[in-house]
Amino acid sequence: QVQLVESGGRLVQAGDSLRLSCAASGRTFSNYAMAWFRQAPGKERSFVAAVSRNDGYTSYADSVKGRFTISRDNDKNTVYLQMNSLKPEDTAVYYCAAATPISARAKQYDYWGQGTQVTVSS
Repeated sequence: QVQLVESGGRLVQAGDSLRLSCAASGRTFSNYAMAWFRQAPGKERSFVAAVSRNDGYTSYADSVKGRFTISRDNDKNTVYLQMNSLKPEDTAVYYCAAATPISARAKQYDYWGQGTQVTVSS
């Protein structure tokens, strides 16, 4: 089992930056690829970004490419999502997830956090 706890979500204005964190506990963190997904009201959960086990490979949704950066610190068992130039359409609940191997497909992920709300006002 892997337990994931997200933090850092809050209300911000368009153009602001925000960093989300996801702390992992349980099984060896470095064994898992990590990802961020998001779900807006009335929409399906969608892929945002993923990072490989050793931080050597990252993948992004087109909608966030160039604005968001995913990273991980295996010593701290934490994955981050740095979000810059936020837009109102980024408003969603953001979830972190763990899987082997790295994927953009939600159903490939075995473990999920409870989510953190990000709201971007215009």
